[in-house]
Amino acid sequence: MNADRLEGLYEQMLLIRRFEERVFELFEEGRIYGTTHGYIGQEANAVAVMSWLEERDVVVSNHRCHGHYLARTGNIQGLMAELMGKADGICGGRGGSQHLHDRNFYSNGVLGSTVPVAAGMALAELRKGTGAIGAVFIGDGTFGQGVLYETFNVISLWSVPLLVVVENNQYAQSTPLAVHFAGSFKQRAAAFGLSVGEVESTDVELISERCREAVQYVRGTQRPHVEVIHTFRLCAHSKGDDFRPPEEIEQRRQLDPLEIAGNRLAHTVRSSTDTRVAQRILDAVQAAAEAPFPSLTDDPS
Repeated sequence: MNADRLEGLYEQMLLIRRFEERVFELFEEGRIYGTTHGYIGQEANAVAVMSWLEERDVVVSNHRCHGHYLARTGNIQGLMAELMGKADGICGGRGGSQHLHDRNFYSNGVLGSTVPVAAGMALAELRKGTGAIGAVFIGDGTFGQGVLYETFNVISLWSVPLLVVVENNQYAQSTPLAVHFAGSFKQRAAAFGLSVGEVESTDVELISERCREAVQYVRGTQRPHVEVIHTFRLCAHSKGDDFRPPEEIEQRRQLDPLEIAGNRLAHTVRSSTDTRVAQRILDAVQAAAEAPFPSLTDDPS
């Protein structure tokens, strides 16, 4: 990977990290409406996938959607305003943390429900002949939902150009994978005749290469693919409710994707990037704080 691309991916990851950290602080201050689910520690996954998608492609996310959205759009001001319930938010302050819509990006907090929706969107693009593909992000917990397997069956039968990104962060909220999951992700997907890839790394360069191959496969063959990324979140499931062993979290901090990528950059480059991102976060919070709340009667559309 050339230096410019690595710098760009690092800046995107850092933007997501600092955004999420600030969101948790704002939540504690009572300035964020509703709940929030952080993406800290998983940033490499989002930026790797999004870097290979095209503007025409459709992306569907879940309850842990901030990182996906920022990697897709970079619109921190619109997202911050949305979380603070302001009219300048991407959904007029009405969608909140989990329910976002901006151009070809959609998210919903109901576990598993997004997979058939994403499949339908990808099928529509296929039938219209646009050349666009769909991408949907799910977690390990989604494998406990029957609708996932129904969708696997349909997208395999109908050759739907959908990339299913499985972010296995080892826990379904507070339940460890070993307690709720039997077998393997690859075997379950392969049972439906689906193409499957797997990467166990927090190195954005390695993840990016795997995602490049996955996206090229879906676009080139117009067939579905499941890419399993074994990852770990370094923050609580939502807000402050973390029940995982502290020693496990500390051990995983040694594999922080930001540090892995950042340590490959020149000190001056990393320092200037840190400063630039910090200012963008400050500006986004200030703009959102000054923005008006939405009218109760206006149509946000």
